[in-house]
Amino acid sequence: MSMKLPFINNKQKKETQPSDLENTPDHVAIIMDGNGRWAKKRGLPRIAGHREGVRVVKDIVKTASNHNVQILTLYTFSTENWKRPKSEVDFIMKLPKEFLDVYLPELIENNVRLDTIGEVEALPKDTKKVIQYAKDKTKNNDGLLLNFALNYGSRFEIMQAIKQIMTDIDGSKLSVEAVDEEIFSKYLYTQGISDPDLLIRTSGEQRLSNFLLWQLAYTEFWFTDVLWPDFNEETFQQAIHEYQLRKRRYGGI
Repeated sequence: MSMKLPFINNKQKKETQPSDLENTPDHVAIIMDGNGRWAKKRGLPRIAGHREGVRVVKDIVKTASNHNVQILTLYTFSTENWKRPKSEVDFIMKLPKEFLDVYLPELIENNVRLDTIGEVEALPKDTKKVIQYAKDKTKNNDGLLLNFALNYGSRFEIMQAIKQIMTDIDGSKLSVEAVDEEIFSKYLYTQGISDPDLLIRTSGEQRLSNFLLWQLAYTEFWFTDVLWPDFNEETFQQAIHEYQLRKRRYGGI
């Protein structure tokens, strides 16, 4: 039996949103780092950290929704993560099913739409099946967009965009003169959604790790030493508050 999450869906927020949450970011991206270190500190196998990290995803989806975030993009599995031990990768590939088996009904009920970016077709068949099922079941929801970056690498994404643009130019579908930043963005996985306003990375690391390199050009960054399995509503609120104190100039004065 699943438990109902106390979401506030987007249709309720105009009446319930507190004043101190004004000017919250529309799009938050998170590099969820530190699962393995969390497990090691407790003398547990790395997979225990990944399983605990899934629980945190549920909590942060709820928190983001309640803070009026419109898009939550989570760096779930990178193209470089295939280099990890096979047993760990195999376990990670099973986590989407574990997460969705328990929480998909609540995501549907609370108007959350699930989507992915990355080379999802290269994932194992069972993983793709459960993800596609969740996409189909939530496609008509118009609340928070929960966007999983799966088998994602930004350099690969950019190279694929360049190749497709070249193909379209060769096929006379596009002219060289027409290619600008707006056109280029339409060839990325993130076409149709806004760039992140805030990037959060956990575990104390301060690098992008091949994540949304084009899309993060004017994003505000917030780093924390907190390991992802220990990330909670309070930590998320700290990041939101820090974002609210900043002034985004986009190169201006």
